[in-house]
Parts: sequence; C-alpha cells; structure tokens
Amino acid sequence: MIEDDLRAAFARREEMTPAVGPVRLAIDRAVVRRRRRRLRLRLAGTALAVVAAALAGFTAVAPRPPDRPNLLAPPSPTPTGALNMLLVGVDGPADRQYRLADSVLLVHVPADRSRLYLISLPRDLEVSIPGRGRDKLNSTFLVGAGEPHPDLVRGYAVTRQVVSDTTGVRIDAGAVLTYQTTRELTDAVGGVPVCLPAAVRSVHTQRRFPAGCQQLDGTAAVDLLRQRYGLRDAALDRDRNAGRYAAGLLRRIQEQDVLTNPVLLNRLITKVGPSLVTDTGELSLPALVSAAGTAADAEPVAVGLPVRYQEKPPYGFRLDPALAPGLLDALRADRLGEWTAAHPDRVTALR
Repeated sequence: MIEDDLRAAFARREEMTPAVGPVRLAIDRAVVRRRRRRLRLRLAGTALAVVAAALAGFTAVAPRPPDRPNLLAPPSPTPTGALNMLLVGVDGPADRQYRLADSVLLVHVPADRSRLYLISLPRDLEVSIPGRGRDKLNSTFLVGAGEPHPDLVRGYAVTRQVVSDTTGVRIDAGAVLTYQTTRELTDAVGGVPVCLPAAVRSVHTQRRFPAGCQQLDGTAAVDLLRQRYGLRDAALDRDRNAGRYAAGLLRRIQEQDVLTNPVLLNRLITKVGPSLVTDTGELSLPALVSAAGTAADAEPVAVGLPVRYQEKPPYGFRLDPALAPGLLDALRADRLGEWTAAHPDRVTALR
C-alpha cells in the first residue's frame, strides 16, 4: 500500500515538472556564449598588442592563447563612431612582485578615422582611487593588481576605472603593456626612426642620443623610453619621447603595410611572440584593427594632458584648470582636431 502511494505521488510530481529540454538548451547556449567571449578576450590581445605597440611604443605581455587569431575574418560589426583605447605600461619584468603604471596613454580614434590622437596622462597625476583616497595615477595598477603576485587583469581594471572617472571618457578597449618585448618588435620592423628636439643621455647605460632624427634598434629604443632623469620636464619629456617613438613605429608599420595586410600582421605577431589577454568590449578584433589601421594612415597627433605641478605632498600634478577641461570636453565630443589646432603649443613635435 505504501509503495503504491509513493509511486502515485512521484507520478503526479513528474506530470507537474516542466520539460528539461528548453532549460538544457539555455544552459548549453550560455556555456557557448561564455566560451566564445573568453576566446574573444584571448584573441583580442594578439593583434591589439601590435596595434598598441604601434601607438604607444610598448608591447603587451601575457600567457600565449591556445589558438592563433583569425585575422582574415571580416571586421564585423564595423564600428562607426569614435573609439578610445587605454594603454597601461607597467614597469619591470612579468614576474616582478611590485608593479606600477609607468605610462598611461589614451589613444583616440575619431569617427572620421582621419588620424590617431595620442594623449599621455602623467604617471604622477593626483587622482582618486577607490578604497585608497587621493594618490598618484601610477599607484592605481598596484592597488588593483595586489601583492605579492600581481594580477594584471585586476590592475588594468582599476586603472581603467580611475582614468574613466578622472577624464569622463568612455574606454572601448585596452591593453596592459610592458617594455619587455619592445626590443623584439623594434628589431622585427627593422628599427624605428625617432626625432629628438634635444640630446638625451641615458642614466642607465650612458648612451647618448643626439638631437635630431636617428634610427633606433630594439636595445636603444628601450633605453630611450626609460629616460626621465636629466630631461628638462622629467617624466613629461619621457612621455613626449614615447609619442615620438610611437610615431616612428607607426611610420615603419605603415611603410610595410602591416595593419592593412592580415598576412603581414600575422607574420609580425609570430615574430614578436607572446600575446595579451584583455577585453575589446563589443568590438570584434578585425574591426578594431581595421579602425586603427585606417586612422594610422595619417601622421598621429600627440598631446599631453594639461597639468600643473603642485609643491606639496604627494608632489605630483593636478589637472590644469585653464586648459584640461577644454581638452577633455573636445575628447568626449570627438573634436580633438579643433582643440589641437587652437592650441598648437600643446602638441608634441614628432619630426
């Protein structure tokens, strides 16, 4: 009797249970979407690393993804509006336990794809960091990455949030960068031309970089990009020299048709080596490379975020109240061409 009652109860329960097919299908679709997104994040960095290097003078480092990106795929969907990429250059080798954001660069790709705008943010800019209060911008990466084994993804996430909050700019994509493979990339393109307005002497190697235009191999490029001591404007001049290197690297890559030729881009990626894991948002990798490649046809415009030095702790920079709001308004409204034309003295001479 009891067994019959139990069987009847289970039979009634089974009739009330919804079909599992739709649920299983939904789960399977969610898993596929997650896997596709993770794959997109892994693949994003490989070409983005080369694009980033062409824009900022650094190359990205991260574990090599299991599959190589299909750069021959069509760039869909094609972005039509302005794009902003955040490139964070961190100091030291990949296994270093103490990591700071040594260089922070916003790359603006206007909607008309006329040229690239390279906006450097001083590493000593005073910003508000969640959970820490006021501190220098270079500390944001360390706050997010943590110690003793830094998490590059978290470090980038905190830096991205702080930069977006500070500037009011939407960031569409980004990369964590290092000096580690700049040498390889520079040598892979046959050296990079850099034009310096004044001579620079390395405090690390005593190498002398004369004023004027010169061709740098990988070792010399890394040496130059590290210099800030002895320069008239210290770290600000280092940011300007990074922009000059970026312009030279872009010229070399454009001369070789790398960004517009998927085969050559794949070949350069293979030479450079390890790629980057980062987020490209809703953009496809080919679309991002296509947009940056089109804008890179013209000479880029490099400009530093207008700041003023403060002679009190933490002894860094604050936004220039007279000039910074106008530049940031122009950046958000995609009118940087107008702003730089009205402020030619704020534009870094690249040649």
